[in-house]
Amino acid sequence: MAEKKKLDLERRAMPKQAPHIRRRNFREVAHGYTPELAMAEAQRCILCKKPSCIEGCPVDIDIPAFVRRVAEGDFVGAIRKLKETNCLPAICGRVCPQETQCEANCHLHKKDASVAVGRLERFAADWEAAQGQLEMPEVRPPTGKKVAVVGSGPAGVTVAGDLIKLGHKVVLYEALHEPGGVLTYGIPEFRLPKQIVKREIDYIRKLGVEVVCDYVVGRTKTLDQLLQGYDAMFLGTGAGLPWFLEIPGENLCGVYSANEYLTRMNLMRGFAYPKSSMPIKKHKRVAVFGGGNVAMDSARTAVRLGAEEAYIIYRRSRLELPARLEEVENAEEEGVIFQFLTLPVRLIGDEDGWLKEIECLRMELGEPDASGRRKPIKIKGSEFRMPMDAVVVAIGNSPNPLIPRCTPDLKVNSNGTIFVTDAKTGKTSKDKVWAGGDVVTGAATVILAMGAGRAAARSMHEYLTGEKLAGTTSEVAQA
Repeated sequence: MAEKKKLDLERRAMPKQAPHIRRRNFREVAHGYTPELAMAEAQRCILCKKPSCIEGCPVDIDIPAFVRRVAEGDFVGAIRKLKETNCLPAICGRVCPQETQCEANCHLHKKDASVAVGRLERFAADWEAAQGQLEMPEVRPPTGKKVAVVGSGPAGVTVAGDLIKLGHKVVLYEALHEPGGVLTYGIPEFRLPKQIVKREIDYIRKLGVEVVCDYVVGRTKTLDQLLQGYDAMFLGTGAGLPWFLEIPGENLCGVYSANEYLTRMNLMRGFAYPKSSMPIKKHKRVAVFGGGNVAMDSARTAVRLGAEEAYIIYRRSRLELPARLEEVENAEEEGVIFQFLTLPVRLIGDEDGWLKEIECLRMELGEPDASGRRKPIKIKGSEFRMPMDAVVVAIGNSPNPLIPRCTPDLKVNSNGTIFVTDAKTGKTSKDKVWAGGDVVTGAATVILAMGAGRAAARSMHEYLTGEKLAGTTSEVAQA
């Protein structure tokens, strides 16, 4: 009788820059796995008879199959398997919250030793790029149908990639001068290098997708005007309208939304300073309001710009932080100061209109609220002030209302998100128009937006051709 394989509970760490070095540069923090480390990590997979990891993947990657190929050293097979359902593996491997999705469903999770699916995905994608030989999938013959995709973020890119493989003509419209949506303007260089995003966008271009930048639907043309030249349309315009606390002083100089702060750094090449000019005033003491990944990105950016002190001001405790644990740990290692159970209530300026102080209240936690987290309660009389010359507000976003305002028959919800008649397909109230990603759900994750894009692409294909797809898009394209 064969001896039962002993469980390997040693999750392989990924090499990364030392904190004292990386806090002074914008280079990617993590170096990624070597082939040897990737194979060793993949060999930890116990090849479950009933793998539950797939259930946690919004784009239905056959995780055991691609991990098994990495374990065997078949890296070509691994990336091929990944790309059957994911056209952005290098991006997902870096920014997706695998720890709450596929890895949380891993049978080894019970022993706190889940297989590092995200790191293996990143490895496979980076390995392919290093070879300089991009393998292109099969593409069906032209159907004669033409589709417009508005927004080149993760949802839009996924829809475009899936539909082009099914034989449809696809034109991708982007409002900014660089494609990629939040992947380009919202995530810092040290977490997602721009060359990685460019590489993935170039991939769908090579598939045949036409990318048109500097095109603002609602300004350049209305949605109805653009739709006249297409058989169907997908809206993946994201959630780019920042929220503020609506407290006194938010109009002072030195107060930024996280959108503005990060967009300036990403699209105005602040990450290349001093080789490029600094697109934002250098601040000594920076406070970031919020506790999500965007807040971590903003605080860690402030550190790299030379802030003497960078704070995360969060009204709950560390336990309730919504950011990924990895990002919180990286921020702590880089010297970001966490001020928990603290609520900003007023921003105070000097005689020239520049921020000089923030006034806060101490908080305590009560019973859980609708989010499942303990509700923060103000402690009366606990006001205190902190000297500060910059604030970045990173508490959330809503969709931009531009397109709905000029499209009366496109129904929206009370919070500004686009109403869909079927959450499984992304079909909107308007004929020939689908939507998905943050513009429907509100600000969420890259992989959830991609999952919505895949579902919409299948529904759009059925609408355009009458064919109901079975299996993955790649499997159908090759049939």
